[in-house]
Amino acid sequence: MIKNPILPGFNPDPSIVRVGDDYYIATSTFEWFPGVQIHHSRDLVNWELVARPLDRPSQLDMIGNPDSGGIWAPCLSYSDGLFWLIYTDVKQWTHTRYKVTHNYVVTAPSITGPWSEPTYLDSAGFDASLFHDDDGRKWYLSMIWDHRTGKNQFTGTLLQEFDPQTRTLIGPRKNIFKGTDHEFTEGPHLYKKDGYYYLLVAEGGTWYTHAATIARSRTIDGPYEVDPLKHFLTSKDDESATLQKAGHASLVQTKSGAWYVVHLTGRPLRDKRCTLGRETAIQRCSWEPEGWPRLSHGGCVPTVDVEDDGLPLTSPTPPSRSHREEFDTADLSIHFQALRRPITKDWLELTARPGWVRLHGEEPTTSNFRQALIARRQQAFDVEVTTRVDFDPVDFKHMAGLIAYYDTTNHYYLRITRDEELGRCLGIIRTDAGDTGELPDVETALPDAGPVHLRVTIHREALQFSYSLDGSTWIAIGPELDATILSDDYHSLGFTGAFIGLSAQDLNGHGHPADFDYFDYQELSE
Repeated sequence: MIKNPILPGFNPDPSIVRVGDDYYIATSTFEWFPGVQIHHSRDLVNWELVARPLDRPSQLDMIGNPDSGGIWAPCLSYSDGLFWLIYTDVKQWTHTRYKVTHNYVVTAPSITGPWSEPTYLDSAGFDASLFHDDDGRKWYLSMIWDHRTGKNQFTGTLLQEFDPQTRTLIGPRKNIFKGTDHEFTEGPHLYKKDGYYYLLVAEGGTWYTHAATIARSRTIDGPYEVDPLKHFLTSKDDESATLQKAGHASLVQTKSGAWYVVHLTGRPLRDKRCTLGRETAIQRCSWEPEGWPRLSHGGCVPTVDVEDDGLPLTSPTPPSRSHREEFDTADLSIHFQALRRPITKDWLELTARPGWVRLHGEEPTTSNFRQALIARRQQAFDVEVTTRVDFDPVDFKHMAGLIAYYDTTNHYYLRITRDEELGRCLGIIRTDAGDTGELPDVETALPDAGPVHLRVTIHREALQFSYSLDGSTWIAIGPELDATILSDDYHSLGFTGAFIGLSAQDLNGHGHPADFDYFDYQELSE
């Protein structure tokens, strides 16, 4: 059996493709750099993170992008000996009726690259995709955004031909599908089977009303008739389902002819908050005689345990995601990402002190521009992360430590700094719904020099920081904190998930350094 979610933690908006015996899923990364996350599998059970294609500023420049801007809903496909990746870079989406959504295409001969420079396509909407028809023509799709007052902002699905030679859009543009009364029609993907074009879209918004809807037509530009059941996949009417928010889906056929659908999902904790963000799950499908796809287990609600395709397992059990990074090589683990910009030697060094990573302090944890921060996803409800930091702050504008991060408006920061009275000290900064401040009665004096071990332990809704001077005797610092503020569902709409990482600030602007000896991420039994 396949156990869901197959990509736990922040891995939303999946786009799946099979190339021979290999399966690849691309997911959204939003403001996290490098952009687009791609996992690989040969058995649909075990998945490994293998690539992040958008790894240079010429492909993706997100400096100043808002929280949950950046990469929305990439589409990964394969044709003509190339991988094709369509992606949206969202520059503006909050506090206005307008959205600034630029769509691009890149290609590569291998999933690990080299990936080409991007070609700009348009900015009509987001969630763009590319369909390779069996006659050799290629078609571009995206949702269409309507900013006008009183209009349906999710106004339909754009179709236009794509010229692979010039990599430009050509010919007329047409709105081929306006969606159903469930509204918020987005995430279009096209498929062709038995003479029909099948259009799979997301509807209902990426919340607990989310759904995947399918429609079909004999001609690519419609008209499209909606599935008599309307929703192919949704958990909106079943609050007891483990996999909530089900929608935004992508179909794939295995080599043996079986069909599967990967889809977005979320697993809520208290107050329907998904601290792990929106994840990727998979369901087996079959086609009914009338030509509509159905979940093989019946109904439209996704299930945790799914029948596999009998492919040889690459591992009898899924590999552990726990990992200790010693910083003793020239490259960071692929699991680390930065905010909005590349990891470069001017702010992160792996050779300045062998076996340590050096962060040169930059802007505060609330900045949308240049933070010195590297982090990895929290991919289990119960985790413990430990590091050792050697940091000599000169004043209160120098900070470094361990951060539990959702976005610039919601995070907890266990940081070392210097106070005029306490000297070098350790305390917690809480940023909650955009309100930032030090937790009262927590600042703790430290020895004036020497490394300090820092730890965060998360058990579902509860988060606790602690520290140690010798690495064996641990002292809790601050109260037990509410981990559910690190979620999509807290005070405002967001699209990412909880990260844990290393951070450093020099608010004087001089790049004061902090050294970190290791980063130990351990998933605890749940």
